[in-house]
Parts: sequence; C-alpha cells; structure tokens
Amino acid sequence: MKAVLGLEDGTFVKGQGLGVEGIVQGELVFTTQYTGYEEALTDPSYKGQILMFTYPLIGNYGISGETFQSDNMQAEGLVVREACKNPSHHKSTRSIYGFLKDEGKSGIMGIDTRMLTIKTRERGTMKAAIVVGNDDGEEAVRLAREQPDIGNIDLVGKVTCKEPYLVKGHEGGGSIVLMDFGVKRNIIRSLNKRGINVTVVPATTKVKDVLKYEPDAILLSNGPGDPQQATNGISVVKELAGQLPIFGICLGHQIISLALGGETYKMKFGHRGANQPVKDSRRGIVYITSQNHGYAADEKSLDENVSVTQLNANDGTVEGLEHKKLEIMSVQYHPEAHPGPLDTEKIFFDRVTEAVKKVKVAVR
Repeated sequence: MKAVLGLEDGTFVKGQGLGVEGIVQGELVFTTQYTGYEEALTDPSYKGQILMFTYPLIGNYGISGETFQSDNMQAEGLVVREACKNPSHHKSTRSIYGFLKDEGKSGIMGIDTRMLTIKTRERGTMKAAIVVGNDDGEEAVRLAREQPDIGNIDLVGKVTCKEPYLVKGHEGGGSIVLMDFGVKRNIIRSLNKRGINVTVVPATTKVKDVLKYEPDAILLSNGPGDPQQATNGISVVKELAGQLPIFGICLGHQIISLALGGETYKMKFGHRGANQPVKDSRRGIVYITSQNHGYAADEKSLDENVSVTQLNANDGTVEGLEHKKLEIMSVQYHPEAHPGPLDTEKIFFDRVTEAVKKVKVAVR
C-alpha cells in the first residue's frame, strides 16, 4: 500500500503502508528501545501520539499478547524503518502486520527514521499525520497542521477506566486506591505480587469517594497528555496530603509536583526508551530506567519542603521527589517496567508496601 507521513513543518516522506488504510493524526515521538514494542504500543501514555522506533527492525519476535499493558493498541500510529514479516518466537501468535490490522490501526515503513529522529531532536516534537492508501504529501502536511495541540486535548478521559474495579493481592496485605490516568498493567501486578489489594478508580473520582474504600495509601498512575489537565488529581493530592501516604508514577509524579505548589513544562522532545540513566543522590547510584513522558517538573519551582531525590543523568531533569514532612513520594520513570535489573522496581514498590503496612499497624 502507498503511504505518506507529513509533519507540521512541511516535511513529508513516502513509504509503504502498514495495517489498514486510513488517516492517522497525532504528535510524532520517538523511542530508542529495540525490544518491548508490544508493551509500548499498548501503553496508554502513548494515546494521542504516533510512535516511531529508532531501532531499524521492529517485530522480530512477533506479538504474543502476554505483555500488553492495556486491552488494545493505544498509540495512534506506528512508524518504523522495517517491520518483520516472519517473526520467530515460540510465544508469537501473529506478526506486527497482523497486530495493526486486528487493531484497525495504520502505520508506515520503509522511510528514513534516523532523519526524522534527528529532525525531532533539533526542531522539537511536532504534529504529524500518516495517510495509508495514497501518498499525497501536501495533504499529509495539511492534516498534520490542522489538528489541535496535544496539550489542549483531554487524553486522560480517553484512557481512564469507566467504573472502579478491584484486583486482589492476598488477605491482610493492605489496600491501595490507584487513580487511573492511563495505568499500565504491570503497575497493578507489581503491587499485587506484594500482597496489596488494588482498587482502580477513574481519574475523576472525588476525595469523598476515594475515602469510601478506606485505603492505606493512594497511588497516581502514569498517563498521557499535559498534567495541568488533570485538575481532579491535583485536588485529590492537595486534600489528602498528610492524611494518607501518596505515591505517583510518571504523569502521577507530575500531578503531585503541581499539587505541592510546583510547576511543569513541556520538554523539547521528551524521554522515551528503556535506557534512561537516573542518578539517585542519596544512594550515589545511577539506575537504567524505562521512560515515556513529554512533560517534566520544574525543579526551581518546588517548595522548600520538597526534596528532589533523583535526576536524569543526561539532562538534569527531575526524576524523583519526596516531601520532607509528609509521606509523599513519586518518580518520573517506570519502576514496574524494569528494562534490566529490577533495582528501581524494588526501591519504589517496597517503599509503597512499607507505607501501607505502617498505616495498617497504626489503624490496629
């Protein structure tokens, strides 16, 4: 199939279509990971974005469905140099070609992804459009330009759960209310395997309804879009700070930063990949982390009662924070993803577990 990718700066490139014929609009972002494409494509944090892989061959081990982070493909479209037609893995049930068709999604291959990555790094993240079925470059550019900025779209509303639901750990393990801004399944699994019962609630859940579940702690999940759009989440943190332990991951980290009086900003092209170095100032260790975000907390805006505990070793952006007086902690990266050693998973989720246990003991 003919296909073309157009950018808001007027650039367009022609290639071969993937998936179904149609039009895809979104913000073009790149990720440096070369495995984990199944997890990335189903990550709700990619809602509203066209995902481009810098690694030149994607789909080698096929699609198993076992590592999906949600029920469906969440990225709006896919951009790759080459997609593997004949994957080789004993768990594979279909190719990435079949996956996109089954999901009713479109993508493009056979284009210079290195050029597009360099352009994104120099120019910054841009609006884009993929057209599969024809290769009219001028039309693709027009479609890219006509869409609204991603910061003006309520993307969380598109991915949050519609009704609360419970995922049980084991009896006596404590309970957490997880506010769903686009939660990845591995976050819930990481809590469950530590025995914690997780009640997942919509992003719009008010404080009084959160408290009805009598949680031992609150966790704010990852998710897509501008954290300033998550006004209810900010209000929940403000009201419950000091009443219950509060934790956050990715977008949840940014929401906590805003609730504590800080500010956030959109990054030039964000952090997306499985090899982001994070330096822990207390432990003196650099961890390799998995990340997917286009916004960050402004360190200079944070209150004196907030400690920045971790920084990105590449650009110095805030990766972790804690409140000096209250049980509030958050990280910008994904500790549940563990791209290599499980260090950050243990540090974050063990801290959450300890806080839950303390609350249970205090209640008794």
